[in-house]
Amino acid sequence: MRQIVKIDEELCNGCGACVTPCAEGAIVLVDGKAKVVDEALCDGAGFCLPICPTGALNIETREAPAFDEERAETLMHERGQVYITQRCFRCETGEDAAPLVPVRHQGQSMWVCTRCLPALIHG
Repeated sequence: MRQIVKIDEELCNGCGACVTPCAEGAIVLVDGKAKVVDEALCDGAGFCLPICPTGALNIETREAPAFDEERAETLMHERGQVYITQRCFRCETGEDAAPLVPVRHQGQSMWVCTRCLPALIHG
């Protein structure tokens, strides 16, 4: 059992906004709809979720092939992509240590960990 992205075909409008945040290449457009074409490439990080304008993407926990990090890195390298670890803009906690949420604050897009999010919201 692991977390993996699930795409609701009924809600998906085929805009493709979720494709770019999926650095591993698990999501592509097929017949005008976003699809997870290779579950072993989906790391379940969910960077694609907040980008979706229709809310068609969510994370579910279920049986799925293990994330193939080596293959994902090879494919990213072949496409000329370099993965940059995201960090909380307030405390510098990395995404490996705590869940991070993309936010807009004072006109800037940034990542904030779930521990710092309440302080950001409530001042």
